Amino acid sequence: MIRTRLLAWSSTYILLISLIALVGCSPFPSNSDAPATPITPLALPSRTTTPTTPSTPTTSTSSADWTTYHRDNARTGYLPNAPDPHQLTRNWNMHLDGAVYAEPLVVNGHVIVATEGDSLYSLDARTGQVQWNTNVGVPVPLSSLPCGNIDPLGITGTPVYDPATRLIFAVAEVRGPAHVLVGIDVNTGQVRVRRVADPAGIEVTPHQQRAALALSGGMVYIAYGGLDGDCGNYHGWVVASRTDGQGPLLTYQVPTPREGGIWAASGPAIDANGHHLCRRRQW
Repeated sequence: MIRTRLLAWSSTYILLISLIALVGCSPFPSNSDAPATPITPLALPSRTTTPTTPSTPTTSTSSADWTTYHRDNARTGYLPNAPDPHQLTRNWNMHLDGAVYAEPLVVNGHVIVATEGDSLYSLDARTGQVQWNTNVGVPVPLSSLPCGNIDPLGITGTPVYDPATRLIFAVAEVRGPAHVLVGIDVNTGQVRVRRVADPAGIEVTPHQQRAALALSGGMVYIAYGGLDGDCGNYHGWVVASRTDGQGPLLTYQVPTPREGGIWAASGPAIDANGHHLCRRRQW
């Protein structure tokens, strides 16, 4: 099993491969009668840097892949034949453009890392060499938020990989502010899907997308809570988007006057019958 820990040295960030721990998720209702949200276009630039040496196209996943938070939709964190944690060694370091709060993924020998700089990286798992680096927006500075503890605020929730479309899905908080869902080609780093993922009519500023994304039935599930400090008029939300980025968003709001944020880093868990389980917070 793998986890990353980030060390900040002189405002640079060094990625280290280490262990992961098991995190649970509590029951949460999944049916929604909230109105659907139309697609909202957002004209923000994305920037992809690719190496001069072409990579081998990725078309499937292997048993060693880690495509979602804690490896599967049940969030078990179980990996058969995992290495002995007492014999782990550091193979490489990599300087990134921001802090890492999201759990890295592993897809066909590449480590997928999301940063608070609103960037995603594909790194060779053996050498750390950058396959591609895609920036999807400008992160939100803490000074523009009513509270919080991440500066700047970019991609915080763990992405998810969809082998059917070969897209990595992540939600980036960008200046505006807005939460933007992107689907990035795992082979090239090109942005194939981009849409605003905020429910219609919400006050965006006090909402934070901390929870890991989940994938089920051709839909990407996104959960929202509040910022550290519980400031502003935020609610817990679950939003679902088709993986092709088309059609209306499906939304569910926690039935509380305020708060009820879905904040757990593990995000929604999904059982074999497609039932969604989340953890919410309410004072």
